[in-house]
Amino acid sequence: MKLSRILSIVALAVALGAAASAQSRGTLRLTGRVLDEAGKPVAEALVRAAKKGEAEPQRFDAKTNDKGEYTISGIAAGEWVIEAVKEGVGGAQVVATLDEAERTKTVDITIAKAPPPAVDPSVEINAEHQRAIGLAQAGKIPEARKIYEDLLVKFPTVHQLHAMIAGMHAAEGNAATGLTHIKIALEKDPENTDFKVLAAELMMETGDKEGGAKLLESVDITQVKEARAFTNLAINHINGGKHAEAIDLLTKLIAQFPDDKALLYYRGRAYIAATRLPEAKTDLEAFVAAAPPTAPQLPDAKKLLEQLNKKV
Repeated sequence: MKLSRILSIVALAVALGAAASAQSRGTLRLTGRVLDEAGKPVAEALVRAAKKGEAEPQRFDAKTNDKGEYTISGIAAGEWVIEAVKEGVGGAQVVATLDEAERTKTVDITIAKAPPPAVDPSVEINAEHQRAIGLAQAGKIPEARKIYEDLLVKFPTVHQLHAMIAGMHAAEGNAATGLTHIKIALEKDPENTDFKVLAAELMMETGDKEGGAKLLESVDITQVKEARAFTNLAINHINGGKHAEAIDLLTKLIAQFPDDKALLYYRGRAYIAATRLPEAKTDLEAFVAAAPPTAPQLPDAKKLLEQLNKKV
């Protein structure tokens, strides 16, 4: 703790050598002891006092003796800001009121070191997050999850770590455990789109398809980063006979993710289920023309087109 920083307090800030203020001078005396946190006297501590409410307050200085005692004389009645500080020991500030009826005012001051600055976990978390991503991309999901779990032990209030752990559990196929973690993150940040999407996916994987679908439907599609969860929801709509809902959802997804050509295939399937064959043919043709040869939906799309060409 730098002495110059401790003493730069507005109430005590005056120009060195400034003329004494008549309102600060008087016949009263301020005395007392400066003690450390253990109650022991602090020798050679600097004690400064300045009267509150003065435009240019006189600053009165004193140093403590080997018993921690100080005395400041010749000051006026009023409210005073008193500060004691010693490099390596600490500092403290108190306010005392001096009255003409009390010629000597005794004010003891206990000084203490400032608490250490709060630890910002972001630097460590970000570095470990990058390490976990590398492990996950290498297929080492349990090792990546362990990094997040260790961080959570160290920083238990960082709720985003629960989301990271949930994602790792999801990748490992542990939907129920992942759901427990993502619910904690979602409780802390209920409007987080990524948390909602992951929670909805895990809800559906654990059997709560209705609850998962309801949660996904509350999400603004324009804010999501990938289509997977909503594609699965659209497939559920198709399988459940909700053809109009599936078509509407897939149309929004195509607008949001124009490069995801698989969406054309699924909307083609939805159109077939809704007996809208010309629209189905258009979508499937567009998909076949744009899909890579390795697309898993390609064989079925070609087969469906052959059937449609006989009907349309």
